Amino acid sequence: MKYLFRHTTYIALLLLLFTACSSEKAIKKGDQYFAINEFHEAAKYYKRAYSKIAPKERSKRGQVAWKMAESYRKGNYPQRAAGAYQNAIRYKYPDTLAYRYLADAQVEIGEYKTAAKNYKIYLEYAPDDRMAQIGLKAAEQSLDWKKNPTRYIVKRSKELNGQRSDYCPMYIADDTTMIITTSTRKTAKGDDVSGVTGQKPSDMYLTKRDDKGKWQKTEVIESDINSEYEDGACSFTPDGRTMYFTRCPIDDQYPRYATIYKSSRSDASWGAPTPVEISVDTLSSFAHPAVSPDGEWLYFTSNMSGGVGGLDLWRYYIGNNMSLSGIVENLGDEINTPGDEQFPAFGPAGELFFSSDGYPGMGGLDIFCATQKNDTAWNVQNMLAPLNSNGDDFGMTFAPGLYRGYFSSNRGDARGWDHIYSFLLPETLHTLYGWIYEKDGYELPEGVIYMIGNDGTNTSFGVMKDGSYSVRVTPGVEYVLLGTCKGYLNAMQEVKTENVEGTREYQRDFALASISRPVLIDNIFYEFDRAELTPESTASLDELVKLLELNANVTIELSSHCDFRGSDKYNERLSQARAESVVKYLIEHGIAADRLTAVGYGEGRPKTVLKKLTEKHTFLKEGDVLSEEFINALESEEQQEICHQLNRRTEFQVLRTTYGIYE
Repeated sequence: MKYLFRHTTYIALLLLLFTACSSEKAIKKGDQYFAINEFHEAAKYYKRAYSKIAPKERSKRGQVAWKMAESYRKGNYPQRAAGAYQNAIRYKYPDTLAYRYLADAQVEIGEYKTAAKNYKIYLEYAPDDRMAQIGLKAAEQSLDWKKNPTRYIVKRSKELNGQRSDYCPMYIADDTTMIITTSTRKTAKGDDVSGVTGQKPSDMYLTKRDDKGKWQKTEVIESDINSEYEDGACSFTPDGRTMYFTRCPIDDQYPRYATIYKSSRSDASWGAPTPVEISVDTLSSFAHPAVSPDGEWLYFTSNMSGGVGGLDLWRYYIGNNMSLSGIVENLGDEINTPGDEQFPAFGPAGELFFSSDGYPGMGGLDIFCATQKNDTAWNVQNMLAPLNSNGDDFGMTFAPGLYRGYFSSNRGDARGWDHIYSFLLPETLHTLYGWIYEKDGYELPEGVIYMIGNDGTNTSFGVMKDGSYSVRVTPGVEYVLLGTCKGYLNAMQEVKTENVEGTREYQRDFALASISRPVLIDNIFYEFDRAELTPESTASLDELVKLLELNANVTIELSSHCDFRGSDKYNERLSQARAESVVKYLIEHGIAADRLTAVGYGEGRPKTVLKKLTEKHTFLKEGDVLSEEFINALESEEQQEICHQLNRRTEFQVLRTTYGIYE
């Protein structure tokens, strides 16, 4: 038994020694791969080492768990990174960054509540860490963003995705019948498996639409733009003749740095690519090129010195102005953050879209839109759900002039693989509509509307046979509209459209006053048995002031009328005083006195019924004159009182339309 015990102990010691040597060897191998940024391979060896370390070796287990977590984080495997960071914390790994990186990973896999707890733990150690503060804010608000999505419609593309990662779709300039994507499909060139991603090195693929607009089979581009290295994330000059793309060379001894290449197209073939010499810096990455809409600048991402932190967005002059040749500019701290800003792209209105993990987001890389307020100031907005998710969202391309296209995301893929999604913003439709008609009458199909907007709009259009019109307007614009028709005074309307998404309708009608016959002024009221205007009359009189200001070449007669009750002289005197009260108001509000004539007709001009009035009062007929004889012959007192009210009126009649023209 003693011998057996000693023999067993000896074997156990040998196994322990062998295990220790084996774990050390795996750690060393992992360190080698980590040093050259081959994080997939590094994680594989760290995982092997971790499994060989006894749980009682808590410090060593914590160290290897940390290294494994860092490899998963940098290799973009948040699910695995979260588990490894949890193990590092469990085994008391001393770097408190483990809590922040754990929270980052948890946000990426949608565990927002748990992530918030770990951010708060970390912020107790590092309260000034901006990235942790941003992460906490993201974790706390992302659930609300997810519950309240924007109007964008997002769908995973069946036609553009293969069996591996597919990302960074890009239309060839304005040609939406062809799209180039970056993919790690089996047909890609290069090594069987990349030490960085665990997949084949990426190549660029071409997909074309047929005559019916359907995407055809995706095919690899047979050109030197594809190599045994990582190739992709391309952009094109406005004429579609030059391509800029990213290439990541492979070196087993040193870290790899991304480089931007360009290639020119001859017919359908892409020529041999050449590197773009942006800087003499050979120890930084230059990636994700995007040509500006004017073709003058190449935007890209880089970690070269002089930036704000992490990967920044820069631009490099590629235009024809020799005085700007070779200029490289950082986009500044209104765009760039201590985090990473990547994958620039341009929207239909010239907006700069990019992806970042340095702003409050929903997890991983979120898509942001930046619009310039002036030469140096930007307004940056998170595009929210559903364009953004708890995964990485990046690499947009837009159909010309439209908020629709494609982008890439690894949302919902536990392997961390990227896939291409379509996006569409349903058209925002703001409509202005209404009618032109004669005041107290019917539609005017000969009417014409002139429209001017503070966005530069200057147009005119006719109306339909029923006098109606409908025109599309732009959100957030102020418009002035002039309604016109031959034989009528012009009328003006204003409208300010809301600066909001979604459908909106605005109605503006034009009631035009006839030049050839009297026009009733509605809602003019006087004190009982007196000539003083009541406050209720102000609105109508102010509208009359505007009408006269707009039609500055007309003079009018302002008339007041009474019913036949009371003596003739009394009615004439009262109506004259009332007409003069209206003229006085108009003069006090800026209308020239020589454009106005006040006449009190008393009961001398009873109202003549127009057809429109018969629709409201069916006992009347077109052409009826509401004289004393006519009213007394009516059957009911109610009908008689209606006629008295119609006779008690204030009107204006255009006298001439040449005032001030020949003076």
